[in-house]
Amino acid sequence: MREIKVQKRVLNISVGESRGQTPVFSKARYTVRSFGIRRNEKIACYATVRGEKAMQLLESGLKVKEYELLRRNFSDTGCFGFGIQEHIDLGIKYDPSTGIYGMDFYVVLERAGYRVGRRRRCKSRVGIQHRVTKEDAMKWFQVKYEGVILNKSQNIGA
Repeated sequence: MREIKVQKRVLNISVGESRGQTPVFSKARYTVRSFGIRRNEKIACYATVRGEKAMQLLESGLKVKEYELLRRNFSDTGCFGFGIQEHIDLGIKYDPSTGIYGMDFYVVLERAGYRVGRRRRCKSRVGIQHRVTKEDAMKWFQVKYEGVILNKSQNIGA
């Protein structure tokens, strides 16, 4: 019951294909003249991936980062995120019309029983002892992927 699992993984990219997922477009909140962006203009897309496919994509993303993350990549709610500079590092074929683009990975962790906070009927709160903390997420990352967590002062090799 206390075992931590991946609820979802959100992949945020500015350009490219959705790879069979339904993409959601994010819009600009404000007009920024210096960047040429107007309010409510579609500026990026992201896709939420769950299940086994999420684990495979997370594994390939962590391979690019050589299983090294910074301590500041982990949030207080037990989630973590990281970015890669070039999509071709994942093994995706290069397309000259699209070019090279980076992407952000964001992983949401949860324990069994988190549905009580999301369900429609008889909604309740998840207890403080059952929530995933920053330390729980870092320990899960180190055990599951044999990852290394670096401090801000250390350089990351990617």
